[in-house]
Amino acid sequence: MGTTRHRGPVAEARRLFPDVWGRVRAGGLRGVPVTLAACAGILALQILQHRHATTGWVERLGGVYASLPWWVALLRTPLSLFLPDPELPVWGLVLQVVVVFGIAEATIGPRRTLAVALLATLAGTGLARYCLWAGPRWPLALPHADLLVRDTGPSAAVVGLGVYVALRHRAWWTAGAIVAAMVLEAVSIPNLAGYEHLAGVALILLLAAARAMGRGGGADSLAR
Repeated sequence: MGTTRHRGPVAEARRLFPDVWGRVRAGGLRGVPVTLAACAGILALQILQHRHATTGWVERLGGVYASLPWWVALLRTPLSLFLPDPELPVWGLVLQVVVVFGIAEATIGPRRTLAVALLATLAGTGLARYCLWAGPRWPLALPHADLLVRDTGPSAAVVGLGVYVALRHRAWWTAGAIVAAMVLEAVSIPNLAGYEHLAGVALILLLAAARAMGRGGGADSLAR
């Protein structure tokens, strides 16, 4: 008989974090260039958007709104990923990026980290446009005013990356906890941010399911 697998979120953390820490120590700061660039970008944009001389440029280059033409929103999406909400404390956002982006980059590499982050962000942006187009009579409806706020920041990317990395490492409890938290957020406090987090998670789950089916199905195929 094979050895018994330890289960639960604590066991998952014990399995994942030593591996992550070992990779970070081996590669140093050069091993997490996307994480460093993301943190630097967030801090720089936070400063620029609060300066009178540059706030207009930041808005024109990275400000995404559901009411914009889709091609304009698409062009602004890469910068919008790192453009923080001016009303929220930036240090909490940077901490999220350091932890989640750092873990992701150390385990799945910089290119895949950036790709997953952009896909999760685009999923949220697409859902915002759906909500604006569908109006109040359709599912996931929101007040019209809620859909006209600036739609930027890395929160959807952070959530999407968290689920992706958890699935890749067969951390089923962790992935389930993130999904459950996003569903609870969207149900208990319906707002654009909560819906976009859920959209990012849903896209990652769909991609993971497609990957598993393409590799013959089974839970283990998600991690390959």
